[in-house]
Amino acid sequence: MSAVYAIVGFIVVERLAELAFAARNARRMLARGAVESGARHYPLFIVLHAAWLVDLVLRVPADTAVNLPLLAAFAALQGVRLWVIMSLGERWTTRVIVPPGEPPVTKGPYRYMKHPNYAVVVAEIAVVPLMFGAWATAALFSVLNLALLRHRIRVEEAALGLAPR
Repeated sequence: MSAVYAIVGFIVVERLAELAFAARNARRMLARGAVESGARHYPLFIVLHAAWLVDLVLRVPADTAVNLPLLAAFAALQGVRLWVIMSLGERWTTRVIVPPGEPPVTKGPYRYMKHPNYAVVVAEIAVVPLMFGAWATAALFSVLNLALLRHRIRVEEAALGLAPR
């Protein structure tokens, strides 16, 4: 099996597992009175991530060698992703859902930055294509992701009461 197919396959399985975990957490929080914000932009993230993976499969020849230092960086990012998910626990979702009366999480990587999950995704969207020399994919999807994240972070910070006043 080619490295690009293996990496994309890993990401697909990981994302599907995350979506299932996130959906369970979302249902639980919403049942407890949590409020979702920014639902209209959420499908754009699904489309962006799916298009990113499809682009990789279509653009990167199957026999392309993987850059091992960037593969190691990708593996490290998965560790940070897991740390983020564990730190948020039942509050981790792929949507902006805020439980009533609960302050923002400040443990784990949230001690060091406001949005570590987004930092991981930003890095992944660049690192994965660059592992295979796909500079155009890295650039295009990084720009598109940053545009969406700019809006998403504003929505999330407003929902958490962190927006500048």
